[in-house]
Amino acid sequence: MSLITPGEVVPAGELGRVHFIAIGGAGMSGIARIMLRRGIAVSGSDARDSELLGRLGDLGAKVFVGHDAAHLGDADTVVVSTAIRATNPELVAARERGLRVLHRSAALAALMAGRRAVAVAGTHGKTTTTSMLTVALQHAGADPSYCIGGQLVTTGLGADEGTGDVFVAEADESDGSFLMYAPHIAVITNVEADHLDNYGGFEKVKENFARFVDRIEPGGTLVAGADDPVAMELAEQARARGLTVRTYGEAEGADLRVTGFTPRGLGSRFEIEGVGEVALGVPGRHNALNATAVVAVAQALGLDAAEIRAGLAAFGGAMRRLERKGEAGGAEVFDSYAHHPTELTADLEATRDYLGEKGGGRIIAVFQPHLYSRTRFFAAEFGAALGLADVAVVLDVYGAREDPEPGVTGELVADAVPPGTETIYAPVRDEVPARVTSLTRPGDVVITLGAGDVTELGPVILERLAAS
Repeated sequence: MSLITPGEVVPAGELGRVHFIAIGGAGMSGIARIMLRRGIAVSGSDARDSELLGRLGDLGAKVFVGHDAAHLGDADTVVVSTAIRATNPELVAARERGLRVLHRSAALAALMAGRRAVAVAGTHGKTTTTSMLTVALQHAGADPSYCIGGQLVTTGLGADEGTGDVFVAEADESDGSFLMYAPHIAVITNVEADHLDNYGGFEKVKENFARFVDRIEPGGTLVAGADDPVAMELAEQARARGLTVRTYGEAEGADLRVTGFTPRGLGSRFEIEGVGEVALGVPGRHNALNATAVVAVAQALGLDAAEIRAGLAAFGGAMRRLERKGEAGGAEVFDSYAHHPTELTADLEATRDYLGEKGGGRIIAVFQPHLYSRTRFFAAEFGAALGLADVAVVLDVYGAREDPEPGVTGELVADAVPPGTETIYAPVRDEVPARVTSLTRPGDVVITLGAGDVTELGPVILERLAAS
């Protein structure tokens, strides 16, 4: 995987017929959906069929299962993600024919052009913050276009074309994609070491976030997390450029300061000084901070704070962001995309708060490490985070785009879990639902955690709990 180099943005109206390689992914399908809503002819292929492919077909896209050079048809532009290998037959044919080939970030930048773009970046919280912002702006009547790296629980959509002049986008730093955007407003939630297989070290991560700040339009705004030291350094950089800066968080001196956080079941209440009380229907202190970032953006857009607070109260969550999947046998099952130690910690702390509200119960964390490189870098930190659970079931590594590394397995994480937590290393994935079901008692919460296919285990665990 290589870093994206910013290039000239091609206006969406000049893309012609657009073909997506791997159109079924969350980000790619969202961009395709917006193009279809704008009347652009779209085709695309994916390795397997899915509900998202069906939805795009219903909107008029020509979709194919499997990859074949013939699927390009009469395309003028081909859109790819970083995950597409150079040997993909459609990409090979596109280059042989001299077609325009764009990274998905360049395609999204084309759609954002001419709108008041709001780009949400950060190591953690991007998807939820972008989702909250979208719902709050909709509630306030702004009707933004949006493209999120996940899906809203309420609609099942991760992207759509709105009638307003605001475009909300999740800005992915993993491969430098966010450097394609030139937002009017940028959000940086926090900056931590991640994607080190790509960046090589934390200094390179920070350097790219600094470049992202330099991409903000002259006269634009940076919204920065006041609790994060790197985000605050970037805030100073933005001020030096003459940009408007709004900080948020629990830190003294934050422009929008969060106080009085109180868990309330699967939600919370808290105060934003100078704004008022905010109620959320999603759990966790981290989500209170995400919501406060939304308020800061809304203020920069000149929207009514009361309507924004009402929109936040109505937010039903994003899929795979501590999403409640159901209850069976007196136990509840949740699912989370958390794949970094900080994210595991936030979700497990939020779950502990929830159980405290309920009056007790255990946390059974079912964690699948994502990427061999990330597991190698953070095995000790993952283990420490899982110490917040009562029982930790650790699967083997989900390699995704990476080849296996000798000696790097889920056992590295399991071995790092503190002694106070019952720990099970379960390298055979198909055996996990039965093992978890046998461990689970009424009142417990089971959470599947990870960016891989661990998400598929939650429904199976629920079925087994219901039958036991």
